[in-house]
Amino acid sequence: MAILSVNAGSSSLKFSLYPMISGGVQPEVLSGLIEGLEPGGTPQMTWTYQGQRQTRALVLQPGHVFAQALLSLRDLLAQLPGVPALQAVSHRVVHGAAMYRASMFVTDEVLAQLTEFNSLAPLHQPHNLEGIRAFREAFPGMPQVACFDTAFHATLPEVDYRFALPETLYQQGLRRYGFHGLSYQYVIGKLLVHSPRAKGRTLMAHLGNGASMCAALDGKSCSTSMGFSALDGLMMGTRPGSLDSGVLLYLLEQGWDHARLQKLLYKQCGLLGMSGISADMRRLRADSSDHAKLAIDAFTYRVVREIGALVACMQGLDVMAFSGGIGEHDVTLRAEVGQKLAWMGVVIDPELNAQATGSQVTAIHAASSQIEVWVVPTDEGVVAAREAAKLIGG
Repeated sequence: MAILSVNAGSSSLKFSLYPMISGGVQPEVLSGLIEGLEPGGTPQMTWTYQGQRQTRALVLQPGHVFAQALLSLRDLLAQLPGVPALQAVSHRVVHGAAMYRASMFVTDEVLAQLTEFNSLAPLHQPHNLEGIRAFREAFPGMPQVACFDTAFHATLPEVDYRFALPETLYQQGLRRYGFHGLSYQYVIGKLLVHSPRAKGRTLMAHLGNGASMCAALDGKSCSTSMGFSALDGLMMGTRPGSLDSGVLLYLLEQGWDHARLQKLLYKQCGLLGMSGISADMRRLRADSSDHAKLAIDAFTYRVVREIGALVACMQGLDVMAFSGGIGEHDVTLRAEVGQKLAWMGVVIDPELNAQATGSQVTAIHAASSQIEVWVVPTDEGVVAAREAAKLIGG
């Protein structure tokens, strides 16, 4: 038996298959991506199985393309030799709010409740839930499990998750939730295996198109940069991060409506907005313009600034880890962050840093460093699969 772990986006679906063993899951035996599901796109499915990578074009009729694509995935699972039978499908769901503090089986009631959180994560939540609905249709009777990015931060202390708002607004759910929880759950698990010091004061930086940080004590989240929504904290690919709310009041006075503000905040800011070039750090690194340099420098500055705040909350630092697309692959960023944290006793070894390519857990600190620095390639899929296996096992 196996768990299919999926992450549904607006026009794509990532999937991985994990055979079950007693107490958990084995490494993935199948992984793939369905993409091109947007209007006018070119639908195709790419997968890797038994060391072989293959691509298949998908012929889909207009309407309900997601559900049709899943039928192709279902057929693929039935056709590949030796693929274990599915026991459950495990979904990454970005927002569980305060109500859902642990992974759970999806029922009609749960699905209806999660839909009410769509406005809290409009880039992700509606697509996550559309994926669940489509899987329920394509795999009738198959248990569906929701794994929440917010659940890892259920341990935040009240002084951290409360905003300085009236009690009536807090009772409506206006508080800090935190995100990237599946990634942080994976990273802290790896750090605890590789370093005894990770049970102390640990800072994890998930840096990608979405970016956040998490401070952990004894392996549990105690503070995080993202808040009520996935807009807060660090500068990101297309999101601004922390922003003076007076800016939004000003734009409202200028006649901006909700739709225009939402588009600005989620799709037109961050690296893309500052550079006017791209949200992709790799593209900006290859660009010699002043605008590209400013965007990169601002991103690095915000990372260092947020580290300072989280270290102050923990009253020190023992271990730091980089993950996410930028964190795992941008050697220059890691080096510059390390240099700016030299006052804390951080010393990054240039050779070790250059060799850390995101393919495996790697220590990049020098022997003289007072703080351990690691690169940990994250894997949200296996965390979701493990969560489902635990639920199935009772």
